[in-house]
Amino acid sequence: MKVVDAICEILKREGVEFLSCYPTNTLIEAAATAGIKPIVCRQERVGVGIADGFTRITNGKRIGVFTMQAGPGAENAFSGITTAYSDSVPILILPVGHARNTSQVFHFFRSVQAYAPVTKWTEEITLASQVPEIMRRAFSYLKMGRLGPVLVEIPNDAAIEEFQGALNYTPVKRTVSGANAKDVAEAAKVLVQAKSPVVVAGQGVLYAEASDELIELAELLQAPVTTPLEGKSAFPEHHPLSLGTGAGVMPRPVHTFLQKADVVFAIGASLTRHNIVAAPIPAGKIIIHATNDERDINKHYPADYPILGDAKPVLRQFIEAVKDLLGNKKRAENGSVPAAIKKGKEEWMAEWMPKLTSNEKPITPYRVMWEFMNGFDRKEVIVTHDAGSPRNQLVPFYQAPTPRSYIGWGKSHALGTGLGLIMGAKLAAPQKFCVNFMGDAAFGMTGLDFETAVRCNIPTLTIVLNNNFMAAETHTMETSHERYGTMNILGNYADLARSLGGWSERVEDPVQIVPALQRARKVTEDGKAALLEFITSREIAYSRMRD
Repeated sequence: MKVVDAICEILKREGVEFLSCYPTNTLIEAAATAGIKPIVCRQERVGVGIADGFTRITNGKRIGVFTMQAGPGAENAFSGITTAYSDSVPILILPVGHARNTSQVFHFFRSVQAYAPVTKWTEEITLASQVPEIMRRAFSYLKMGRLGPVLVEIPNDAAIEEFQGALNYTPVKRTVSGANAKDVAEAAKVLVQAKSPVVVAGQGVLYAEASDELIELAELLQAPVTTPLEGKSAFPEHHPLSLGTGAGVMPRPVHTFLQKADVVFAIGASLTRHNIVAAPIPAGKIIIHATNDERDINKHYPADYPILGDAKPVLRQFIEAVKDLLGNKKRAENGSVPAAIKKGKEEWMAEWMPKLTSNEKPITPYRVMWEFMNGFDRKEVIVTHDAGSPRNQLVPFYQAPTPRSYIGWGKSHALGTGLGLIMGAKLAAPQKFCVNFMGDAAFGMTGLDFETAVRCNIPTLTIVLNNNFMAAETHTMETSHERYGTMNILGNYADLARSLGGWSERVEDPVQIVPALQRARKVTEDGKAALLEFITSREIAYSRMRD
């Protein structure tokens, strides 16, 4: 048994189902021999995205793995790994490295060094006998504490070295912890006494699979709930207490209720101040901050009541503490909070309905999204956006009904990321209708990996909103565009998708939106990757809320 064989046997024991990869790499053959299916991407950052999307949809209970060659392969993967790192996604990265006798040579790229700032942990295999303990450490970091990508570099000479003796390895068990009971009791009292509490639920609730507990606590407190972008779908957005997603764009009630809140309870959230993924918390609020990472506490917002623990046991502790304080009853339930949320949403939606239902040509992206949102059972759909305008247009209006029915991402927001994520989502949940929205600029970054979905039988739908223009840069590139046309970008992406073996249509009339979406859905149900290209307007109006 060689080192790569030992690694693949450990991957099998840990339940790894496929290996996202790009050659040349000895691990690919070893994985295939072991019965782990290799999925070969066209670009390394997309391959990382496939592993990332798979892991997110499974809440880290099934780990996505990516492997690439030494040097350029490892270098090309950087953008995908920084996305996983910034969003705390537990994926395993297994780059091949240069031979051990040359790995220290000046100017040779070493993943174990280069990726240290953007991974939870890195280690290099230097002795064959170390494989079980190194992989045990790797999976321990992948399963416990604050999650994040883990990297194990395999020097190419070590990869084919013989592993001696029996392989002593059992899968790593997960463990989580609750919070200090006294801390919870003090914070629960503040929540119960608050006049206008707001709950901010982050992706920690998703990874903890604690949405039921979140709903129970919100209903006990009659407290409205919002999520940052990564937490979108942690709380059902059709629930009467849902404010919607609070990010750089948001429904108006998010802004309204955060402004008037006296207490903000953040659970499973880092409370990172970030103008794309998180709504700002106004000054003067009492903040209860529950997270599993002490580095989040007081990072950007002062925590009046810091709580350390995993979201699921912590929420259960809060539920019991609140019940004790309320005498096993709900807070006074006169319907005023749900009614205020409903009124605020209706007024906000009334302002946007002209765009959402517009018959204009070129088609407004909002019309495409509106028809998509209302054309399918959202419980059977997984959706993700891409960076830029598609994110800003989709996030406020798309109501995610169940956990992981939407992949929100973006602390590191590279154009083209959504394509890999949605392929990973489809691998994790093959019964779902998996759809990514992207602009023409994003497609230009990673679009050739649509062929990966075709070739690997991953029947996703990619919706390309094509305005042949960098509309989001309208106000920042005026002179350069006037003189040199710097915002123009060209392409017929439906034709390209067909040339790559997929099904596609180009849509220019709003009347054809719904029939095209229905045809695309049928194509994916028949097992083929599909692409719809909508010729759209240069829309730059977004639902931003500013003081």
